[in-house]
Amino acid sequence: GKSYPFKGPFPPMWNPLAYLDYNNLWRTMDEMGKEIPNEAPWKAPHAEEWDKMTMQDFIDKICWTNAAKSFATLFVNVDVTSEPHEVSALWFLWYVKQCGGTARIFSTTNGGQERKFVGGSGQISEKIMERLGGRVKLRKPVIRIDQSGESVIVETLDHELYEGKYVISAIPPALGLKIHFNPPLPPMRNQLINRIPMGSVIKCIVYYKETFWRKKGYCGTMIIEDEDAPIGLTLDDTKPDGSFPAIIGFILARKCRRLTVLTKEERKTRLCELYAKVLGSEEALHPVHYEEKNWCEEQYSGGCYTAYFPPGIMTQYGRIIRQPIGRIYFAGTETATEWSGYMEGAVQAGERAAREILFAMRKIPDSEIWKPEPESIDVPALPITTTFWERNLPSVPGLLKLIGFSTFFTSVAAAGLFAYKKGLLVQN
Repeated sequence: GKSYPFKGPFPPMWNPLAYLDYNNLWRTMDEMGKEIPNEAPWKAPHAEEWDKMTMQDFIDKICWTNAAKSFATLFVNVDVTSEPHEVSALWFLWYVKQCGGTARIFSTTNGGQERKFVGGSGQISEKIMERLGGRVKLRKPVIRIDQSGESVIVETLDHELYEGKYVISAIPPALGLKIHFNPPLPPMRNQLINRIPMGSVIKCIVYYKETFWRKKGYCGTMIIEDEDAPIGLTLDDTKPDGSFPAIIGFILARKCRRLTVLTKEERKTRLCELYAKVLGSEEALHPVHYEEKNWCEEQYSGGCYTAYFPPGIMTQYGRIIRQPIGRIYFAGTETATEWSGYMEGAVQAGERAAREILFAMRKIPDSEIWKPEPESIDVPALPITTTFWERNLPSVPGLLKLIGFSTFFTSVAAAGLFAYKKGLLVQN
């Protein structure tokens, strides 16, 4: 395939019909998202209808051109590391909406991929551990939670016991299947955690001697639609001070499952060859180091980035996702109402679960459980704006209707003129 540079969240589309198709896709998704409540997507006016659809059904219904269908598939792959036929349209539209819409979730600048932590995001956990000291226990997988008595007993894989008044579970819902609960989980919770699997992704970081792509005027973000290409999306992963030049790439969904059979070295070679082709640079073939993380093989996450909802699950089980069970409360990014699937969602969920316990202990009122996150002072989110044409251009079927009406009226006028000249029209 061909490669070309572009600016903005989405690649430009030179084919006029494909452009109308693209524009209608993003506009329709954002408009439908406005109907979906962040905190309760199952209450959306069309929840039942949309939850019965897969995103593949949605794409086939909305998109007319192969170009738009192909990019819509990549959009789903990138956002939730799953395939369009695997996920509910209701859930995916909610997911995009609660991340700020199609442009916000996909953008690098002023979007979900814009910033990184100086020193790494791992510092959040490390700094919390410094505060809590010896109370943080690592390498202690939980195998049993017993709340049949006056307190909650937690047992780890090495049979250590911990006792407390409350428990917050912040693991992916499906990992609850690895834990024995006493009393057993309620039927709906038990069914839920059997029905929402994790996405599939391998994160790959290729390190280079220098940021050669910047010398060519590129930011390091590549959107790659070629089916034979292992990577769907890349980002510049160089440290903020310019050290350790690197490109991070994501092997997504079906491609992740397909390429897990390769060795690490084979995947590295394929990535470097792809980057050399896309960037038009021989330097891409000569990395100085390579790291990858196959999240599918991680037994204590089961995949990445987040759990996804197949068709029919959100409307039947979605309301269970945050419901406490006795003295067990649920956090984790899947339970967030803003930026679910991201670290920001995980933070929101953890704080909300902690406040739920404070309310249960009668230390705060019910009204304080849900608090909006304050806007970032250092990195405020700038408004996402659309142009007049983006808001008003017709869809492909809309254009065809316009052409049809125009052709019809032109034909009628021409026929009338012909009849008049031939004296076929009756005159008073």
